[in-house]
Amino acid sequence: MPAAKKKSPATKTAKSALGKDSRRYWLSYPPKLITRPIIWELAMKFPIVFNVRQASVSDEIGILCLELEGFRDDLKAAVAWLEKHGVRVEPVEINIIES
Repeated sequence: MPAAKKKSPATKTAKSALGKDSRRYWLSYPPKLITRPIIWELAMKFPIVFNVRQASVSDEIGILCLELEGFRDDLKAAVAWLEKHGVRVEPVEINIIES
């Protein structure tokens, strides 16, 4: 049986050139979504990596700073999916200096 063909490093480079990116967003949840595992659902539905940078949740609202990493088209689709489900999504405009 022939050996399995490995992906060349050029394949990864070509994919990166197609638009792999990392973006930060502020997410605001209405009360009806606070107990729903929407970020988990997002990660199961889209090939993205997420990192929670900051969060505050009360009975009235959930606010979350979320960093998403993936290909641009996947990030756009993920943001559209969040908005379709009632989450307000706004890009983080200023990079915060990390300690």
